[in-house]
Amino acid sequence: MPGGGFSASVPPAGVEFEAKITPIVIVSCIMAATGGLMFGYDVGVSGGVTSMPHFLKKFFPVVYRRTQREDDSNYCKYDNQGLQLFTSSLYLAGLTATFFASYTTRRLGRRLTMLIAGIFFIAGVAFNVAAQNLAMLIVGRILLGCGVGFANQAVPLFLSEIAPTRIRGGLNILFQLNVTIGILFANLVNYGTSHIKSQWGWRISLGLAGIPAALLTVGSLLVTDTPNSLIERGRFEEGKAVLRKIRGTDKIEPEFLELVEASRIAKEVKHPFRNLLKRRNRPQLVIAVALQIFQQCTGINAIMFYAPVLFKTLGFGGSASLYSTVITGAVNVLSTVVSIYSVDKVGRRMLLLEAGIQMFFSQTVIAIILGIKVKDHSEDLHTGFAVLVVIMICTFISAFAWSWGPLGWLIPSETFPLETRSAGQSVTVCVNLLFTFVIAQAFLSMLCHFKFGIFLFFSGWVLIMSCFVFFLVPETKNVPIEEMTERVWKQHWLWKNFMVDDGFDDDEPKKNGHSNGFDPVSQL
Repeated sequence: MPGGGFSASVPPAGVEFEAKITPIVIVSCIMAATGGLMFGYDVGVSGGVTSMPHFLKKFFPVVYRRTQREDDSNYCKYDNQGLQLFTSSLYLAGLTATFFASYTTRRLGRRLTMLIAGIFFIAGVAFNVAAQNLAMLIVGRILLGCGVGFANQAVPLFLSEIAPTRIRGGLNILFQLNVTIGILFANLVNYGTSHIKSQWGWRISLGLAGIPAALLTVGSLLVTDTPNSLIERGRFEEGKAVLRKIRGTDKIEPEFLELVEASRIAKEVKHPFRNLLKRRNRPQLVIAVALQIFQQCTGINAIMFYAPVLFKTLGFGGSASLYSTVITGAVNVLSTVVSIYSVDKVGRRMLLLEAGIQMFFSQTVIAIILGIKVKDHSEDLHTGFAVLVVIMICTFISAFAWSWGPLGWLIPSETFPLETRSAGQSVTVCVNLLFTFVIAQAFLSMLCHFKFGIFLFFSGWVLIMSCFVFFLVPETKNVPIEEMTERVWKQHWLWKNFMVDDGFDDDEPKKNGHSNGFDPVSQL
């Protein structure tokens, strides 16, 4: 059915489409969000196994010998580029895979892209479990990284497009919730396997990543693709049937017509990546890129990657350091649940600004304590100070988990128009993985050189990003995705200057003069 046949009756901007919260939406979102479970497990497990003596002795003997000596600085025992590469190689691979994932998301759909991610995850787990040398270990991490690239591209789009507008934020945050659950699961596994006095400890830790990998693969076979994706690929009747099914009502014609019109305009854009750079798409691009950079500059992934190593550096024993990461992992999960319930009520901006204050305070306190109590060769923290450090890290993690963690993914996924959505999500994931790689590769070296100052470094970034949010990030709660331009960007004090209605070049869609006041270009 040709797209042009639907353009005459497109609903006016600002219409709230009828939609019920149907079981199929909930189940589909839960299954899709297991991609976050896999991502989180990978984040959490790497720090645990790199603190296990048997793992270090087999793959990083230089680091192992350094941990056994008393004369090395506490801050520098784990400063090793190879050890950091074990963690960061996953994100470099994900960065590369993102470019291919953008194509499959657009041409094959969100569902098949998630299936590809699951297959990569399973292959990566197999290599890691069977690893006999560092090369096999890195190949496994690279395959896992490819899975991360495909999953992080498809899952946020899937969740944003299938969810009803009024609960879109909460359902989208299921991805981040699963990331935090994956991290907690990895922390618990690492705590248990650390007591196994053989190489099977780290192999079990890496092997259990197969559980979320299998869940994502099976889930992607069971869910249906989104109406947006089906319509984008010309499967109008199937898209309409799926829309009726997931909305739980027969009154889907207005939303269907808007999706068809958005798809028609999107198809007129032949070069979505180049189109991202056009003036009217710059606000979304600037905010998406900035959010990804700032998300990593909070220091959260540095703490999550290397939490056991970090706690050992601060003087915690082996079991105590892993136990502390379990506590912080649990706080991470519970705080993300808070975000699910509050994001569509309190709004995105309020959560980001409140969290900025909380993260700045906690990191500054940690820096002061470490500056006073932890020297290069100090044995351990006093119990009271150690507890305070854990509390402050939990305070920091809780603030991140209900703000920058989920909203760093949610806001870009709901603000790009359909014509550049896959390309925009690709850039979002690409920038995120690039800066995740940089932080993962540099953190242990930065810890060695900055010492306690590393927390002051990150707190300075928190101050900068909070100012960015206050002045430049608009509120997007309860706004339909296809109406962001009219109801958000054109109302912002700065970004409205970028929302042009004329002067299109050959690569941009032309208006077709709807009499009801609906302008599809400004809608997008």
